[in-house]
Amino acid sequence: MQWFQKLLQGTPELALFLCLAAGYAIGRVKVWKLSLGGIAGTLIVAILVGMAGKVTLNDQVKNIAFALFIFTLGYLSGPSFFASLNRRSLRYGVFTVIEVVSLLAITAVSVLLLNLDAGTAAGLMGGGATESAVVGTSTDAIARLDLPPDQIQTLQANVGTAYSISYICGLITIVLLTSQIAPAVMRIDLRTEAQRLWAKIGGGAEDPGQATALPDLVGRAHTVTVADGSTVAAVEGSLGPHATVERVVRDGKRVDFAPGTRLRAGDVLVLIGRRDPMIHAEELIGPEVAAHGMDFDLDVEQVLLTTKAAQGLTLGDLKKHVPPDAHGVYLTGVARMDHQLPLRDGTELHTGDVVRLTGAKSDVRTYAGKVGFLLNTSVKADFVFISLGVTLGFLIGKIEVPLGAVPLSLGTGGGCLLSGLLFGWLRAKHPTFGQYDPAAASVIKDLGLATFICAVGLTSGPQAVQLIEKFGVALPIAGVLMTLIPACVSLTVAWKLMKLPAPLALGSVAGQQCSTPAITAVQGIAGNATPLMSYTIVYALSNVVLPLLGPIVVAMSRSLG
Repeated sequence: MQWFQKLLQGTPELALFLCLAAGYAIGRVKVWKLSLGGIAGTLIVAILVGMAGKVTLNDQVKNIAFALFIFTLGYLSGPSFFASLNRRSLRYGVFTVIEVVSLLAITAVSVLLLNLDAGTAAGLMGGGATESAVVGTSTDAIARLDLPPDQIQTLQANVGTAYSISYICGLITIVLLTSQIAPAVMRIDLRTEAQRLWAKIGGGAEDPGQATALPDLVGRAHTVTVADGSTVAAVEGSLGPHATVERVVRDGKRVDFAPGTRLRAGDVLVLIGRRDPMIHAEELIGPEVAAHGMDFDLDVEQVLLTTKAAQGLTLGDLKKHVPPDAHGVYLTGVARMDHQLPLRDGTELHTGDVVRLTGAKSDVRTYAGKVGFLLNTSVKADFVFISLGVTLGFLIGKIEVPLGAVPLSLGTGGGCLLSGLLFGWLRAKHPTFGQYDPAAASVIKDLGLATFICAVGLTSGPQAVQLIEKFGVALPIAGVLMTLIPACVSLTVAWKLMKLPAPLALGSVAGQQCSTPAITAVQGIAGNATPLMSYTIVYALSNVVLPLLGPIVVAMSRSLG
């Protein structure tokens, strides 16, 4: 194995991609309903590779990767973060407050009882909170300590090792608690509670799992018999607000029509609408026929909601504001921070949400201009905007404010996070520039974090065994408590004090941990997307606040040690 060891030491870029491949492969392995995910898998593999031989990645590579990750995180969170700072959403901020206060208190107790160093304390806190960004902000803070280089390297290595141990414990704890233990303790059937809430926010018993087999938006063609002599407007009125006449074919030819156009027996109407009103089309218009030669494509567009269009509106409100010249437009999806929200009338909208509109091309474009900005899907990333944002983040991170003899600064992590928040908010306010496609942003974010985590893991390898031998089972136990205590406190507040419905209570707890595996498990048991309604709000707040705890924990543990 010596030749392979020398190969990795001589070409660390090879070690990087081997760790990414093996880490993401391990991260996909499921035990019951749990999987580590690619980031944690990469960290574990990198630590093992680091144990086998000294392999290091260039510091500039590590810093660039982390800057891209943390800026993108801020960019994606920015619109939702600022939109959540209102009276209706800000009440969910109590869960982020509980998370922050609990994490700092438990970390302080752990430092005092176990005599943890700054690196181990920060890694323990980050893993218990299942927030990978803490690894970056804390190692960045450690690098600025007035210590010898070898001590700094040891502390930074301890961050990665403690994080990996605590993360595994925290992940298992939060998934089991939110999806299994909490519903049992609350004595509820989560699926029943979710169905009740689903009906409350929009009515109906639609099962989103049937969306592919039974699409909600359908097209039909009917020959006019019963509706002979009626106007187009009268037919649409009888069908209800969720169905429209898109074409009139007379004697085999398409004819222009207006709301007052009178229909004749034998005309063929091409209808577009929701499934429910279409069921009655035959008795209101005439028999359904095959639409040979009359089929046409509907336009599907993604629209970014702007402040004026989204502020204080629900999805039902948005549906009511369809302009008369775009009556054939249907809302077929709404996403926030790449999470699909319930397509129900009661779903609250935020600035920066993306709605999917379906309908005739001209109608969709007319409606899009009324509610927001039509996204150009051919543009994946505005690199001018992104590069300026990262540059600003680096500059902000270099600002130092003296506090006595200690110079305080945000560092690369805090600086790029703040610039990302600012640029994401600017994009939502002025969507004509700065496009960053969610799919492209997700790739950059994940690759940046995975590369940074790999660099930390490779450095952590040599000290990992020593750290584990020193603290033994104390770190896993502390990791479980770091997750369990704030989650239980928040669950009690949500269920007993705030009287939130169970899906929203559990979604809030998963959101304060920024835990995608937890919300996935909760949503799977709930059977619909109702837990996401609270998860996305709390996630947006915690995703911004938790990374900033890294430097705080480093400073706190130094003062307590």
